[in-house]
Amino acid sequence: MTGSAIAVDAMGGDYGPRLIVSASVKSLLEYPDLHLVLVGDSAIIESVLAQCPQVDYSRLVIQHASESISMTDLPVHALRHKPDSSMRVALQLLRDKQVQACVSAGNTGALMALAKHILNPLPHIDRPAIMTALPTLTGATHLLDLGANVDVSAQQLVQFALMGSAAVQIQGLAQPRVALLNVGREANKGNQQVKLAAAELQAMPHINYIGYVEGDGVFRGDADVVVCDGFVGNVLLKSSEGLAQMIAARIKQRLGRGLRAWLLAWLAAPLLKVLRSELAPERYNGACLLGVDGVVVKSHGNASQDAFQAAISVAYVATQERLVERLQAHLQGLSGT
Repeated sequence: MTGSAIAVDAMGGDYGPRLIVSASVKSLLEYPDLHLVLVGDSAIIESVLAQCPQVDYSRLVIQHASESISMTDLPVHALRHKPDSSMRVALQLLRDKQVQACVSAGNTGALMALAKHILNPLPHIDRPAIMTALPTLTGATHLLDLGANVDVSAQQLVQFALMGSAAVQIQGLAQPRVALLNVGREANKGNQQVKLAAAELQAMPHINYIGYVEGDGVFRGDADVVVCDGFVGNVLLKSSEGLAQMIAARIKQRLGRGLRAWLLAWLAAPLLKVLRSELAPERYNGACLLGVDGVVVKSHGNASQDAFQAAISVAYVATQERLVERLQAHLQGLSGT
């Protein structure tokens, strides 16, 4: 295969092959040099493909996998008892260099466990972390971890900061501002892990550490990279998405019905269209699992077709930018080794 080849876990997520296969076909139309390997039950995948228009079979391969991992499967069960799951086979294709990336909307804990088991960790990294971009007043900020690690040490927070800084530098920002998410900006605030991580980051000359940032500062754009444990990061992410949906619903309710409401809606339409485009959750779907030797992208389990297509785009761009190779080189420089 030429161009970027990506393995897609076709059985993951809340909607499974029906949505994922359709999104994959649309991605092939978007990127002429993209090749996809759809991993899962071949009979089901073929039946969905038969309903899709404009399928380019020259750039699409089906890799049969007889098992799938449910959202309720414990990671240890997925690791030990499902050797032919679509998620595992997709990661094995990545390990064996048959593809350059893997995308899954499946069980986050299982993806984390399988990726750690199948793919080699990057040097100096104990645990991978999930990172994504969030919209802010000034553009976007990158948040990690988003749920891969609920309990972390101070050293692991430092590693997340190094990975996040390196990944954003690869995207073109020379000196990204790195902050730790905390309950206040004062030096005496926060738990012991955050305080210890702050002290270590302050002593590192190779990273632009700016101190603590609070939750509201994340969306003001006070930092380019915001670091926290996976419990806090996942709560922040889901809360922000729920808030955006609530605001959109309340605006719709307030507009109401009738001539006055129609006039208000007509006047506000251009602004609302821009806001929907900039803040739409599907635009920001697709989080990279940083810290393993391979591009692994996690999609929301309940992602729409457009959102899953966005996750494939994240993987495509990461392969084009040689994310893993460059991340490893940046990490060596940032850690001073």
